[in-house]
Amino acid sequence: MASATTTPTATNAIIASPPKKQPYPFWLGGLAATIAASITHPLDLTKVRLQASGDKRMIESMRKTLRTAGVRGMFDGISGTWMRQMSYSMCRFWAYDESKKLLGAGKDAPAWKLAAAGSMAGGIAGLVGNPGEIVMVRLQGDFAKPPEKRFNYKHCFDALFRMVREEGVSSLARGVTPNVFRAILMNASQLASYDFFKAELLKTAYFDDNIMCHFTASFAAGTVATTVCSPADVLKSRIMNASGPGSNSTLAVIRQSLKNEGAMFMFKGWLPAWTRLQPTTILIFLTLEQLKNGVDVTRSKGYTFL
Repeated sequence: MASATTTPTATNAIIASPPKKQPYPFWLGGLAATIAASITHPLDLTKVRLQASGDKRMIESMRKTLRTAGVRGMFDGISGTWMRQMSYSMCRFWAYDESKKLLGAGKDAPAWKLAAAGSMAGGIAGLVGNPGEIVMVRLQGDFAKPPEKRFNYKHCFDALFRMVREEGVSSLARGVTPNVFRAILMNASQLASYDFFKAELLKTAYFDDNIMCHFTASFAAGTVATTVCSPADVLKSRIMNASGPGSNSTLAVIRQSLKNEGAMFMFKGWLPAWTRLQPTTILIFLTLEQLKNGVDVTRSKGYTFL
């Protein structure tokens, strides 16, 4: 008597593995940063003028700008801000993602791996974005100077071309050392701490991957980044705003500032820096997360241009 045996059909047993998720567009971080920086530009403008001039208080500096240039004056140099964000910020977000892949820093990576990836991204972006950084700082700080010392640039491209023509190509590297140092600190603290805080929050029972989690993680990241970056930020602004022989020496600026103001000069403008960086950090990450959601929705509908 033959026994009946059943053999599963091999073709029915094959389960297709889900397709690998495509990376997000490399320019997404730059777009998110540009949107955020445009909203917080008046605070960034005040921070730069406090650091580069003799103004002492944030509110008084803002009143001075409104009194001399009106509401439009609060957006002086915004073309420089756009140039900076679409060079430096675009590069840093792209380089951070690539550095995480290189280091194998996944979703639950330890803080040191995230910080290392952020440092690598900051070093690259600091070099690439240095010309845009100089243009932004000069455009923002110009009206805080006496009329005879102003650069009077029309916009970001006029500033770039005139710097090369009047000061040489080497002027594009002015302040590159403190700028790269600051960029390393910023990305190791802001980007890495956001990823770290977000991962830790999601491990608790109180947060899901939503806007509340993104807000809380970015708030913590902004405070960490402001404190870590303040000394390099002050030095960068003072060197980039200076002109003339010997004015681009980092050590000379440190010695002169220590002599005139003491060690606390490194944290001058911390409050406006925190006031600016905090909403900027929150806006960057909230905007970035929403842009990523938008890309996911677009791809789910079959559109492949993103």
